[in-house]
Amino acid sequence: MKFTLSWLKDHLETEASLDEITATLTRVGLEVEHVENPAEALRDFTIATVIGAKPHPNADRLQVCMVDTGAGAPVQVVCGAPNARTGLKSVFSAPGTYIPGKKITLGKGVIRGVESLGMLCSGAELGLSEDHDGILELPEDAPLGQAYAAWIGLDDPMIEINLTPNRPDAMGVEGIARDLAAAGLGKLKTHKIAPTPGHFPCPVAVKLDFAPEDAHLAPAFALRLVKAVKNGPSPDWLQKRLKAIGLRPINALVDITNYLAFDRARPLHVFDAKKVHGDLVVRRAKDGEEILALDGKTYRLDDSMVVIADDRGVESIAGIMGGEASGCDETTTEVLIESALWDPTNIARSGRKLGITSDARYRFERGIDPAFCPPGEELATHLVLQFCGGEASEITLAGKIPEPDHRIDFPWSEVKRLTGLDLPISDMAAILERLGFELALADGNSDRVMVKVPSWRPDVEGKADLVEEIVRIAGIDNITSVPLPRLDQKIAEPVLTLLQKRTRAAKRALASQGLVEAVTWSFVAKERALLFGAAPPVELANPIAAELSAMRPSLLPGLVAAAQRNADRGLGDVALFEVGQIFKGQDEKDQFVAAAGVRRGTAKPQGAGRHWAAPASNVDTFDAKNDALSLLASLGVALGGLQVVSGAPDWLHPGRSATLQFGPKNIIGWFGEFNPRLLAAIDVEGPLVGFEILLDDIPAPKLKPTKAKPKLDLSEFMPLQRDFAFIVDRAVKAGDIVKAAQAGERNLVTQVTVFDVYEGQGVPEGKKSVAIGVTLQPRDKTLTEAEIDAAAGKIIAEVEKKTGANLRG
Repeated sequence: MKFTLSWLKDHLETEASLDEITATLTRVGLEVEHVENPAEALRDFTIATVIGAKPHPNADRLQVCMVDTGAGAPVQVVCGAPNARTGLKSVFSAPGTYIPGKKITLGKGVIRGVESLGMLCSGAELGLSEDHDGILELPEDAPLGQAYAAWIGLDDPMIEINLTPNRPDAMGVEGIARDLAAAGLGKLKTHKIAPTPGHFPCPVAVKLDFAPEDAHLAPAFALRLVKAVKNGPSPDWLQKRLKAIGLRPINALVDITNYLAFDRARPLHVFDAKKVHGDLVVRRAKDGEEILALDGKTYRLDDSMVVIADDRGVESIAGIMGGEASGCDETTTEVLIESALWDPTNIARSGRKLGITSDARYRFERGIDPAFCPPGEELATHLVLQFCGGEASEITLAGKIPEPDHRIDFPWSEVKRLTGLDLPISDMAAILERLGFELALADGNSDRVMVKVPSWRPDVEGKADLVEEIVRIAGIDNITSVPLPRLDQKIAEPVLTLLQKRTRAAKRALASQGLVEAVTWSFVAKERALLFGAAPPVELANPIAAELSAMRPSLLPGLVAAAQRNADRGLGDVALFEVGQIFKGQDEKDQFVAAAGVRRGTAKPQGAGRHWAAPASNVDTFDAKNDALSLLASLGVALGGLQVVSGAPDWLHPGRSATLQFGPKNIIGWFGEFNPRLLAAIDVEGPLVGFEILLDDIPAPKLKPTKAKPKLDLSEFMPLQRDFAFIVDRAVKAGDIVKAAQAGERNLVTQVTVFDVYEGQGVPEGKKSVAIGVTLQPRDKTLTEAEIDAAAGKIIAEVEKKTGANLRG
């Protein structure tokens, strides 16, 4: 919504500055998006008189002028304009002035040996025209010393505000002025619209041709004929206002309708009466009917749309755009002025189907003031008679003007209950009354009031809406901040849930591992959703793009695509992570919070990547495993019961991946190298590894009584290490051997690592050799050789018992 400051002051009596007005607009919910003030760029340019001009002593085409600026002694200016002469009034700029047409700041100068203390300006130098031929020539009565921009009427800033759909009243300048007046920025001017007497019956009848169930499509239609008009250009003030908000003046009749749409939020339409054949009928369109509209395009209609037709056919698409056949031009001498009411939902659907965006549609689909339908007709008639002359007929009205009588039983205490803002009742009542609400005591109770909602506020439906009106005018910044009650009461319950804590901790942990956080779309292509395990995918009814048609079943599709985009731009070694929601189905129970990461190229964990002494190596499955297990450890998950099971979902390599689980029924994630077939199908290049952990499915920690933290217990005895090599079946997991070794002598074993896996000569077919290093840490004394041998025997026995292994000789 755009308007100028002078336009606003037609409806608001105020001494407030532009800055105060814009700040207040934003404060009351009419957010200012842009202010364009032409006078600001020209504030330093003044009207001056050339009181003397003589040729430059050292240049044939220059003159030395003495200029009276009206601010003291005359100043000397060197000027090259051919029209510079004694007695000329023009525009002067002093040193230090920014010249918008040249994009320079003027300074004192010496031109061919003669000092110049300013400039006499052309229209091009001011940025007002393309005229470079000479300096501006002003009338003799131009006031000496006055600001040039103010004198020519450029000191009228244009303000643009961003409207929410629930404020149809603010689609007119009068409604905006009402809000500012209610906020204490001035007084609302009331403009009484006197009826224009009709001198003869309207010769054109109107019929609303709808089935009873469709009567809401056009509740009322007012029409009036004005004859003997003389159409031509509208007044300069009206043209300037339309140009300021980006509209092109056409002629007086059309400009009036455009003006009233912005001034009073009242869209109107005018027909050239001599181009209308017979009476008018408001009806549903017939399938296949066409109309050449005022925008020069032909539109094909269907029976869901409402039209205004005559004996010849469709003349206007109701509430959206008129037809070219009955449009007004300079030859128009008789005009039909239409002021109607239309169903907002039907207007929105019809406009969307036809692809037409017009000022009329913008207003009708949001809902206009039904009570202003006849006054709008009267005001338009008054302006037509004022600008074009003529004689008006009586108004013919088809249908009935709705008379909404919406009342709300409102307790004043509701304001404090919902917002905490404690205001005197008198202040709250004054705000509502200034906004146009009518108040009456409810059952004589001074603590409650019956509020009648004005016809121009269809958005106000209940008590909460009235609270919002009071608070936005009183000022949201007046609401006192109050801490959360549980913080005041020092309740021991945690503020964050376990999942919220895990989400935050996961982001910190993954970032500390050298991965960069990415935020990808929650939507993916249906094909990719299927590739990443969605069965079936959760499809969107109205996707924003064809390639974003399904909800993501995993975070990995977005991360894989992001890694490839980076590679396409020359950054092939990239490590990314994301923590967010995934969607396995449409129910709430099918939504999970996951943490996932991918590594590409040589983007190994910190300290394990590129090194000067060795060639760079590509990422592998164990890098993804390291990321996953490091994440779980950072979340405080006890890894003792975690099982790493070979095999994973189809999008991972079948031989280079694994599943993480706490028992067969609680799978919490997976890691590994991506399946080459998957990468080929989605046109992604490897090497690429990744992992995904479902944070919801990680077992919650067991609640234990709070105990004092134990002191750090460090043994004063040296640890020792023994190596063991076992022959086991090829299918036995190295992790099972590690667990068995740890269980063999729990009091002494502090670490077990796998340092070699061998298959080949010397190892039977179907077997493999797994070598482990076991660290023993004495606590009470240095171990004797016999005690060491006894511990080693227990470890060997436990591994043989749990895995069927044999100690390699």
